[in-house]
Amino acid sequence: QVQLVESGGGLVQAGASLRLSCVASPRTASTYAMGWFRQAPGKEREFVAAITWTGGGTLYADSVKGRFTISRTVTKNTIYLQMNSLKPEDTAVYHCAADSARGSIKRAGDEYEYWGQGTQVTVSS
Repeated sequence: QVQLVESGGGLVQAGASLRLSCVASPRTASTYAMGWFRQAPGKEREFVAAITWTGGGTLYADSVKGRFTISRTVTKNTIYLQMNSLKPEDTAVYHCAADSARGSIKRAGDEYEYWGQGTQVTVSS
């Protein structure tokens, strides 16, 4: 059973930066594609970014492109989401997710089998 633990959320002002982390265990998860999703109160879950298991390919939602960067460590069991120029509309609970299927990285949350509990990001105006 894969476990995902997120950290790094918090309360910041608009324009600030945060870096979210997600540690995956066991080590087999290092071969999984990983993604970040977010859900704001009263809204549907939204794709944010994804990265291949090698770290060589990434995908972003248009709303965060140019502001957020997804990456993973050399050991590949930790992924990060560097969030710059944060806006109030980025306020949400951010979840990381893992997809064991090899192939292209995906935007659809239903394609991911494992999910973390989430970390709250709040951006004040």
